[in-house]
Amino acid sequence: MKQGGSDDAKRAAGESAAEAVEDGMVVGLGTGSTAAHAIRAIGAAVDAGLDVTGVPTSFQSRELAREAGIPLTDLDAAEIDLAIDGADQVAGGCLVKGGGAAHAREKIVDTAADRLLVVVDPTKEADVLDHPVPLELLPAARRPVAAAVERLGGEPELRRAERKDGPVVTDNGNLVFDCAFGAIADPAALAADLATIPGVVEHGLFVDVADEIHGGTADGVTVTEL
Repeated sequence: MKQGGSDDAKRAAGESAAEAVEDGMVVGLGTGSTAAHAIRAIGAAVDAGLDVTGVPTSFQSRELAREAGIPLTDLDAAEIDLAIDGADQVAGGCLVKGGGAAHAREKIVDTAADRLLVVVDPTKEADVLDHPVPLELLPAARRPVAAAVERLGGEPELRRAERKDGPVVTDNGNLVFDCAFGAIADPAALAADLATIPGVVEHGLFVDVADEIHGGTADGVTVTEL
């Protein structure tokens, strides 16, 4: 899979999805560099008078929303009309998410929304999912979860933190495995198998969740309805 992706393409995708936000909406605010452009665009609209409330999916998105001036709430207080989120890979409407280790909260918010708009640049689009699937897991379950993933044909690797010793720790206080399965012929079947592993809090396969894909390029945006 291609790496990187231009900031112009990411901005185009994020701003395109932000245009779908209407006055009075509660909006799920995704995590990642492309979703960040959507959050900034929504913040600019709020500054211009748009009345919306955001539900963040991570510490990162919460802080960015506060900086952008977006009023915040949570799922205990509101129902989500629209969520905007990024993806590590998109193929046929299925997603791999979790590069920012926020996929558990993202899945809660994204599936609770009436509509989910996914924002990506061309490097995230593929014919078949083959990106390693992140698993958030309880720290005490590290060894049995790894063994279960291996029985499913995967290769689990503990995600290591940058600029600190030890592993990545999620906002929920858990660990993350990145599990390589190669080309995933049946994402729904693998998602079901991963969900049954004791100790797994959430996996990064999002199946039949997205409603639109906003694919940004340096020249514009392609919107695909699913």
